[in-house]
Amino acid sequence: MNSIRGFEVIDDIKSQLENMCPQTVSCADILTVAARDSVVALGGADWPVLLGRRDSLTASQSAANSDLPSPDSDLSNLISAFAKKNLSTTDMIALSGAHTIGLARCSTFQTRLSSDTNINPSFAASLRANCSSGINDSTAPLDTATPTVFDTNYYQNLMVYKGLLHSDQVLYNNDAADFLVRMYVQNPFQFFTDFTATMIKMGNIDLLTGSNGEIRVNCRKTN
Repeated sequence: MNSIRGFEVIDDIKSQLENMCPQTVSCADILTVAARDSVVALGGADWPVLLGRRDSLTASQSAANSDLPSPDSDLSNLISAFAKKNLSTTDMIALSGAHTIGLARCSTFQTRLSSDTNINPSFAASLRANCSSGINDSTAPLDTATPTVFDTNYYQNLMVYKGLLHSDQVLYNNDAADFLVRMYVQNPFQFFTDFTATMIKMGNIDLLTGSNGEIRVNCRKTN
């Protein structure tokens, strides 16, 4: 899927830290803290971040692409993918709320525009117009209402069938997940509570600590 972006931001943070404290703060810790600080900066909830992670000695693009669910995933695929990481359906739907910020390329939702029926017609028309140039690098906000604010409008969009990705809209599609989407719309505090708890849980998956792994000097490669 080649979905990971923003490495230059991590490079800049890492460079500054290496100048002050050589080989002390791992890239894994930088990513974890940056995720929390980004949410807080955009109006979301805060949560404690434990530090001391170390970086892997290997990397696999194919593993990343296979572990990260496709934007065309159905609900059962999403539940299964998260379950493999010991994350529940509630965890998955709470983490999906991160789509209240950010953009997606037209190539990730073109199939939805041509095949899905659970999409608001005027919303679909505006997306087709935006993507009509045929350039896959054209983008659209994952949350059309408040794309730069961390809130619950992502879930409100789903309830009026304005989920950008197929994998977004399946969270509200007359299925088992609908009640959680409605709950987060009605109770933003519960969303923040579940999201932060799940971010802490996700930050503890497959940790490398102690003498395992390394602290990279350059986050793009092993030492």
